[in-house]
Amino acid sequence: MDVMPKWAEVILVPLISLILAALLSAVVILAIGENPITAVGIMIDGSVGSIRGWGYTLYYATNFIFTGLCVSVAFHARLFNIGGEGQAMVGGLGVALVLLYIPFPHWSIALVAASLGAAAFGALWALIPAYLQAARGSHIVITTIMFNFMAAGLLNYLLSNTLKPAGQSDPASAKFDAAYDLPTLNSVLTDLGFKAARDDSVNVTFLLAIIACFAVWFLLWRTRLGFQIRAFGQSETAAKYAGISPLRITVIAMLISGGLAGLMAVNTAMGEQERLVLNAVEGAGFIGIAVALMGRNHPFGVFLAAVLFGFLYQGGAELALWTSIPRELIVVIQALVILFTGALDNMVRAPLAKLFLHLRKGKEPPETAPPPPGPKRPDHAPEGTVKEA
Repeated sequence: MDVMPKWAEVILVPLISLILAALLSAVVILAIGENPITAVGIMIDGSVGSIRGWGYTLYYATNFIFTGLCVSVAFHARLFNIGGEGQAMVGGLGVALVLLYIPFPHWSIALVAASLGAAAFGALWALIPAYLQAARGSHIVITTIMFNFMAAGLLNYLLSNTLKPAGQSDPASAKFDAAYDLPTLNSVLTDLGFKAARDDSVNVTFLLAIIACFAVWFLLWRTRLGFQIRAFGQSETAAKYAGISPLRITVIAMLISGGLAGLMAVNTAMGEQERLVLNAVEGAGFIGIAVALMGRNHPFGVFLAAVLFGFLYQGGAELALWTSIPRELIVVIQALVILFTGALDNMVRAPLAKLFLHLRKGKEPPETAPPPPGPKRPDHAPEGTVKEA
């Protein structure tokens, strides 16, 4: 039986870790001569205090949802996929090729096709590291790091030579057709009768990210394949004994993981830039590792953690704009969140486990000693007595 209840494992431990990271971040802000209360106020107002702030927060959160799901699916198979950065870059290539060379009558059809292209290219970029891990014993961390740099080099070459229009100086593809512009989330709400501004940064890809969360949950906890992935992650030996192929599960888990990372490019390439540019991923693949850690590799937790990191990302931009606090401070805060939710997780978990164990023992009834045995009746009556019938 687990010492801590499930709600404490999922909510209380990350919440306390987050509070500790916030307190230490306040100390860092004080150390550079700024008021932490003022800084927090600016971050809250700039990220969730207006429709514009919410738009940017959810835009960044959309990216982090996809990369967080990418890392969490691989984690369930005990695979540390840190190649989400490169897989998202190549996913952007899939979006660009689909939208530049295939005509579509409406943005909704283009969105479906671009999503399939992004997922396919991201999955294919994860295929070789997966095969090398399963068949040749190459460590997945090393190969995915290498493929991040290879993806950056490939994208740089294609955007500087093949995909760049003639006469254009910056390394970027041509603009996508205006018919493929994705509507913002607020414009959809306005069309449905809600009062919302049409000018916003978050687009309908945010809804695609939510669908991805439900799909990953259903896959991992409601399908046979998901059970095999989790069983393989818990014990490879037991999984092999049960007839689960390590090669097959490793490849499939990495294909799904890479496909999820590739889907992030729909938000950046099709939804924001409306073309393929260099450095569109902006480190979201690595932030996805922190999102998965903080979300305990559960899709719902990944969603909440992604919104939090979207808040930090947008709030950090507001701090750099309105105060003398450098933009890099948000990287420090993110590192503290990762530190407390990842490396120092046991520092919070162990005292809580002892507390719940103490509370459980206090509620259990005290053990009562068994009653002393009564006098045994002799099998034979003593001499001079009559034995009862």
